[in-house]
Amino acid sequence: MTVSLIAGCLWVLAASLIAFLPIRQQIIPGTILGLSAFALLGWIGYQNGWIWTAVGVFAFVSLFRNGFKAIPAMMRGEKLEIPDHI
Repeated sequence: MTVSLIAGCLWVLAASLIAFLPIRQQIIPGTILGLSAFALLGWIGYQNGWIWTAVGVFAFVSLFRNGFKAIPAMMRGEKLEIPDHI
């Protein structure tokens, strides 16, 4: 297993751990993970090829699906409600 795939596995574990945090505390670490995913996917693609990159993209989209749903709403100018009690 290459170093990039190990880093990808650690990224998935970190994203899973951040998901346990209350929603308000997920924003900053989630943003950092989301932005770092692009570099990590490029590294995985460079070392392992497009198949493993596709697997990484699937994992990324799966873990950030709620964030991707919120982007069109924000672009339409809708205010997103973040619950206080969660």
